[in-house]
Formats: sequence, C-alpha cells, structure tokens
Amino acid sequence: MECLLAIMRKEVIRQMRAFRIFFRSIRDAFKSVVRNFSLSFASIMCTTITLILVAVAVVAAANVNNATKLIEDELTIVTYLKKDVTEEQIDNIKSEISSYKNVEEVTFKSKDEWKLEMSEYDDSFKTVLDYLDENPLMDSFVLKVNDVKKLSETSEYIKAINGVDTVKYGEGMVEQVISVFDIVQKIVVVVVIALVVVTSFLISNTIKLTIFSRRNEIEIMRLVGASNITIKLPFLFEGFIIGLIGSIIPVCITIYGYVILYSRMHGKLLSNMIMLIKPYPFVFWVSLIVIAIGALVGMYGSIKAVRKYLKV
Repeated sequence: MECLLAIMRKEVIRQMRAFRIFFRSIRDAFKSVVRNFSLSFASIMCTTITLILVAVAVVAAANVNNATKLIEDELTIVTYLKKDVTEEQIDNIKSEISSYKNVEEVTFKSKDEWKLEMSEYDDSFKTVLDYLDENPLMDSFVLKVNDVKKLSETSEYIKAINGVDTVKYGEGMVEQVISVFDIVQKIVVVVVIALVVVTSFLISNTIKLTIFSRRNEIEIMRLVGASNITIKLPFLFEGFIIGLIGSIIPVCITIYGYVILYSRMHGKLLSNMIMLIKPYPFVFWVSLIVIAIGALVGMYGSIKAVRKYLKV
C-alpha cells in the first residue's frame, strides 16, 4: 500500500512539475517578446504583411474554385435530334446517352418547349416564331456531365449515335475558360505555399537572433541542469505568440475588406459568370486559416531555430 502511495505521489509531483514548466514557459515567452521588442516587432510586422498576402491569396483561390464549380454545375450539352426521329428512336437515344459513363443527367426537351422558352425570353423571337406556320426548332436532350474536362470526348460519342443531328456545348470557349481557371488556381496555391515558407523563414531568423542574444543565459540554464524541454518551450511559445499577434491585422482586413468588396461589387466580379462567395461564414473560415498559419508557422520557425542553434 505504501509503495502504491509513493508511486502516486511521484506521479502527482511529476504532473505538477510539468504544469509549472508549461506555464513558466508561457510567461518567459511573453517576457522575451517584450524584452526583445525591436526584434519581435520587426518579426511581427513581417509576419503581418506576409499573412495579409496569404489571406488575399486564400480568398482569391476560394473564389476561383467557386467560379469554376458554378460554371461546371451550369454547363450543359444540348443534343439536337433529327426531325424524322420516331418516339421509339428517341427512347433508344436517351438510353444510349444515359449509359455513357460521363453523363450524369439526361432531360428531354421538345421543340414546343424550346419555342415557348424562346418566346418568353424575347418578344422578337416570339414575333418571328408566331409568324411561321411550322415550328423550325428541333427536339433535343439537355445533358449534364460528371467531368467537364471530358466534354469533347462525350460530345464525339453522342454525335455518333444514330438519330442525333448536332451537339452543342460552347466548344472551344468552355475548355479555354476552365483551363484559365485551373492555371489561376494552381498559381494561387503556389503563391500561398511560397508566402507560408517566407513567413516561417522570417520568424525563424528572429528566433535565431533572440537565441544568439541569450546564449549566455541558455548556457547557465544548461550548467544548472535544466532539461532540454525546459529550455526549448519558451522559444516555442515565443514563435506561437509572434505568429498569433502578426495575424490580428490580416484577420481584420480579411473580414472588413471582403465584406466591403462584396458589397461594392454586388456579389460578382466583372460579370455574372464570376460570382463572389457570400461573406458569412466565409470570412470567418479564412480568418481561422490565417490565424492557424500564423501560429503554426511561428511555432515551426521556433522549432527550426532551436534545433539548429541550441546544442541541446
């Protein structure tokens, strides 16, 4: 029994010691930021500027991705049928189109439905169509696809079906728009990664300077028997604090800036084709990403500096 109590006592003492080291490390980190204010301020400002660019890049990437998805969701292939097709042929064509792996949805649209839709869209169309004795439009199928990058392949398959007259989906232009959006998205992702690396480098260098300026203090701590974790933790929290403080201004700019931009642009950029994401809760998610990047990169920069410059 006494042995068990002794073990439990040791465990409690160990946990209390761990808590003391943890909270003392946080206190020392704050003290270090204040004591080395010029270095900390320079790092915070560099982090702030970099995180502003990161926030802009994240917002841009999200909106480009949103615009691409909207285009993909609204994109359809219109398959016009020959005028002499029978009801049985129409059913067979629908079955054959539906069986293709890239086709998600097939909807039949008769020439009378097209006439009604065009008449409601524009009065001039209505006048012309009403003047004609016979409806010149054609029956058709409106298709939605799973992968817009395979539009051309899907179109060629449908054209070969017996009874199909023409297939239209905005060939040429659609591929170019999607290709441009893909390139922009990849560029933005690369920019975000590059900015995160730069932020890490800046914070790491600041911590290196701090460690160098406190090398005598660190040496004394090692001589009196301080553990590796006791020495490293304050620097880890220092990087965390620098990253956290550096993210405050970018978060404010992200929230208020995007809300103002959305309001001024009426929710769209250049045209209705590029619709902006609604501010809420989007700005809060971006803010969390910016805070996380600032804090985690700050900690990473500290760990990197400690490993390289502390021979512990």
